[in-house]
Parts: sequence; structure tokens; C-alpha cells
Amino acid sequence: MVSAAAAAARYASAVSQSLKETGEAAPGRASSGGFGQALEEALSETLRSAKEADAKAMQALTGSANITEVVTAVARAELALQTTVAIRDRVIQAYQEVMRMPI
Repeated sequence: MVSAAAAAARYASAVSQSLKETGEAAPGRASSGGFGQALEEALSETLRSAKEADAKAMQALTGSANITEVVTAVARAELALQTTVAIRDRVIQAYQEVMRMPI
């Protein structure tokens, strides 16, 4: 089973690769603004929380992190990923509704 952090990292890698191929700005960089940039920033924040959770988990393995910090970081990353997936699902649903509209 894939952890939330691993899934977020893979998703980020795919988004990064896609942005490189299309020539669009990477998350966190200044672009034209608007809804697209808000989504990029949200994804960037999700990735940051996943990386933080991974770092805390590694610190826990070495014995240098408090278990409470690890659990909190993992919970934040999981919540961020769930939020990102929910937003993605709503965007897809809205797109499908627009496609069903008669011309």
C-alpha cells in the first residue's frame, strides 16, 4: 500500500514533469495569477507538508523526533492530500457538467 506522502510525491513529480513539458511556470513561481496559480500554490503546500512528514518520520527512525511531532506532521500531510484530491474531484465534476451543457 502506498502512503499518502509517497502518493503526494509521485503526484508532484507528475505535475512537475507536465509543467516542464508544457513550458508553464512551476508551483511557487510568479505567473499570471488567478485560479490556476491558487491551485499551484495549494499543490505546493500539499507537497511541502508531505515532505515535512517524511522528514519527521526519518527523524523518528533515527530517534531525534518526538512521536507526537511525527503523528501531527503525518496527519497534516494526509489532510492536505485529502483536500487536494477533493478539489481535483470537484474540478473534474465541474468540467463534466460543462461538457454536458447543450450548445
